[in-house]
Amino acid sequence: MKVLIVGSGGREHALAWALARSGRLSELHAAPGNPGIAALATCHPARADDPASLVPLAHELRVDLVVVGPEAPLVAGLADELRHRGISVFGPGAQAAQIEGSKAFAKDVMEVAGVPTARTLAIARPPCVVKADGLAAGKGVWVCRTQEELDAGLLAAEALGQPFHVEELLEGEEVSIFALCDGVTALPLPVAQDYKRIEDNDEGANTGGMGSCSPVPRLSDSDVSELVELACTPVLRELEQRRIPFVGVLFAGLMLTADGPRVLEYNCRFGDPETQSLLPRLEGDLLEALASCAAGSVAGVSLPVSAQAAVSVVLAARDYPERGDVGTPIEGITDAEAAGALVFHAGTAVRDGRIVTNGGRILNVTALGDSLATARAAAYDAASRIDFAGMKFRRDIAHA
Repeated sequence: MKVLIVGSGGREHALAWALARSGRLSELHAAPGNPGIAALATCHPARADDPASLVPLAHELRVDLVVVGPEAPLVAGLADELRHRGISVFGPGAQAAQIEGSKAFAKDVMEVAGVPTARTLAIARPPCVVKADGLAAGKGVWVCRTQEELDAGLLAAEALGQPFHVEELLEGEEVSIFALCDGVTALPLPVAQDYKRIEDNDEGANTGGMGSCSPVPRLSDSDVSELVELACTPVLRELEQRRIPFVGVLFAGLMLTADGPRVLEYNCRFGDPETQSLLPRLEGDLLEALASCAAGSVAGVSLPVSAQAAVSVVLAARDYPERGDVGTPIEGITDAEAAGALVFHAGTAVRDGRIVTNGGRILNVTALGDSLATARAAAYDAASRIDFAGMKFRRDIAHA
């Protein structure tokens, strides 16, 4: 099969790595890709948010499957345009992608489908959570425990220039649940956990994610299957009834509260950086599974999961999340890989033959181990071998 991956981050590098392992793959392409992806695929200078370039590219390459990584192109309708040209796509159409593109839409779907979630508040009082309605690159949520935090959150939400709402603050452990969907059936993937705050102990500003791990110790495989049935299957049924079937990966962020699981939000794509910990644990053929979803028949597909654990540590620029870094030389990637880690490029470029920084989250260092503790130790050992000016990272990813 010929495959085109749309995107340029660490998630897309992890997808490229996983798809490249398939015996069914004949050609792998990426648009636009990054230096890490370029070692596995042919990269093309088409932006992920430019359907006018991507659709003709997919047609010209005669690809058998397009895998869309980021949420923005999906919400904008890239999958619809590709399907209209007869090109198979793993990713939902624009209407189904509103499950992430609009919090109001997601709330309505959850209410009709009977999915437990946080109550929307008519009056903003701490403690509460302020959420932007549309896409905000993972930074549209403000947890407000004090009036001062609430005032700042409301101002920040207003500054985005889009609708927002206020809901109750749920307490508990947050987990990420993923399911591959063909419009009807949900195939559970391993559970993962994301670390969103910039600083250790979950302090500081929200980011796109500073690290991840899989599995989550308190959740068994049967627990994960039950959570998929609770959070994903009812949404699939409701979207199918609305004649906007969801084909792609449905990602539910859940809070495990004292009163039971509650859905915080849905995403219409693989998580970043959860994917970097999730995919290395899969032992089956990911390409077969994604192609089966796109063809509308994931039932019967099996994706065995390794008993090993995975931990991914994000290496970020000095001023992230306020701003990124461009052009700073990066050293030690080869040394980290020689230590046994997977190094997924997230914000890098090539300048004068050298790998340099080109973003906020620069690299994702992922390691496997027989336990979370051993995977964590291996990931941090590999991360210590990499260096660029201003590099920072959390030191408590997957810390018990």
